[in-house]
Amino acid sequence: MQKKSFMTSDSLLETYFKQIKDFPLLSFEEELELSREIQNGSNEALHKLVNSNLRLVAKIAGLYNLPDIPVLDIIQEGNMGLIHAASKYDHKKNVRFCTYASWWIRQFISRFLSKKRRIVRLPQRKEEALRKIQHAYHSLCQTLMHQPQSDDIARELGISVQDVDSIINIAADSLPFEQNINDDETISTMDIHEDYTYSPERTLMKKFSRDGTMHVLNKLKDKEKRILAYRYELNGCEYHTLREIGDKLDISPETVRQIEMRALKKIRSHADELKDCVYEEAI
Repeated sequence: MQKKSFMTSDSLLETYFKQIKDFPLLSFEEELELSREIQNGSNEALHKLVNSNLRLVAKIAGLYNLPDIPVLDIIQEGNMGLIHAASKYDHKKNVRFCTYASWWIRQFISRFLSKKRRIVRLPQRKEEALRKIQHAYHSLCQTLMHQPQSDDIARELGISVQDVDSIINIAADSLPFEQNINDDETISTMDIHEDYTYSPERTLMKKFSRDGTMHVLNKLKDKEKRILAYRYELNGCEYHTLREIGDKLDISPETVRQIEMRALKKIRSHADELKDCVYEEAI
């Protein structure tokens, strides 16, 4: 009887894969146009953008191939994330939809697994405390720029380290800190909890801004790029004075200044191109 059920599930999955292959993939220009139509209220455009990316969900869902959860259930949750991403996709950010949607798909799948895999439900107060710990963890990851420890979380929440460790240990009894998904990938506890603080829009804008800026800088000569890197602390370089740069390059400070002015003049000729790359923290 179990074998028959498995074959039925396998057959449904095969049928689903065949169906989604009928939807053609979209070009970048088509994605941007659909985004414009979606923002104008077009449900038809929304359906087209979603259907053309169902294969993306299936690919991501395959990474979460767990023995006790049907793949179709995981795909269904991923599709919900895809729909959410399609409704929020903004053509003005000029990024591929698959890049933007992948984060939302993983978030919806992770939240689903978080609820599904919890074997023993914690008391309501403990559940609430665990949610606060998770929120503090993700928030501190971004402010501290490293994985926070129990004492960091305790200070953030105003509770004792013992309370933090106790709640985490209780949760760990029903959900292992690490579970092997397949031979190539491992998922951690924090991977299957929703991150309420991370903004994919902000990350994409930062990446877009950096890539666009580097595209313009790469049009400069090597010496021009090096001088701008030292003067404006680009690519991890520390600030250098004209004299310090001159000593490094074995040229006079005045020559450094002239090269800097020449490089900036070249960059100004690409002002329109760089205007779209400006990133503001308020976004």
